[in-house]
Amino acid sequence: MIGRAPRWAIAIMGLIALVWIIPLFGIVVLSVRPVGETMLGWWRLDSFTLTLSAWQRVWDRYPLADAFWTTAFLAGVSTFLTMLLTPAAAYAFHFLKFRFRRLLLIVIINAFVLPQQVVIIPLFRLWRDMGLMDNFAAVVVPYVGLSFAWSIFLVKNFLEDFPKDLIEAARIDGCGPVATFRHVVLPNMLSPVYAVGILQFLWTWNALLLPMLYLRTHVPLPVVLARVAGTYDLNWDLRAVAALITTAVPLIVFIVFQRQFAAGSQATSGGKE
Repeated sequence: MIGRAPRWAIAIMGLIALVWIIPLFGIVVLSVRPVGETMLGWWRLDSFTLTLSAWQRVWDRYPLADAFWTTAFLAGVSTFLTMLLTPAAAYAFHFLKFRFRRLLLIVIINAFVLPQQVVIIPLFRLWRDMGLMDNFAAVVVPYVGLSFAWSIFLVKNFLEDFPKDLIEAARIDGCGPVATFRHVVLPNMLSPVYAVGILQFLWTWNALLLPMLYLRTHVPLPVVLARVAGTYDLNWDLRAVAALITTAVPLIVFIVFQRQFAAGSQATSGGKE
């Protein structure tokens, strides 16, 4: 039976939650107040005027609708491909035997320490020579490729404790590698797959560097958010609106996937009970 948490732990968690909530509340206040009232601090209550002019100006000046769908497409496709390919790759590296398996795994894992900025210029030349500049593939391919370094490592670590008796039983029943992965391994590894999906979606939704360099016509929300900041005018109210629009979807998706993550962590087979 799980006991009740001590009061000091509840107090500490409440303080941490307050520290996280206050900046978010400040951004909301900045987005619905005139700039003149927040110059000396959004928390001042000398005069308080509610207005949605910043929301209207951001919507009129910047292509938020197009940027939203561009961001959703890039993040959705990148997350889907990562969740589709990572479990199969981790299964192959952990259970299958093939030449240069260990060397290839070391190369993939070592890419985890490779800074993203290192591949910018080589990728720029490659996409330019292939005619893929201002093409979604120029962003999706690095998103998926760079995620393999940590996603395969995460899922493979989960498979370290996977019962090998289930694999042997599937082979005795006549299942090949693909059937074993589909019917035995994959249903029991939903927990790390959902974790990979959460992390990949959050990263790709908030990514700025690659889309800013390789896309021109259709750009995602983080690039639009960077453009909202004026050179001489700080535009705090406009930036607050753009920040809220950019972060709303990741928050919702994280809550939804977190429930699925909890459900997936309880999906076990008879060999693991």
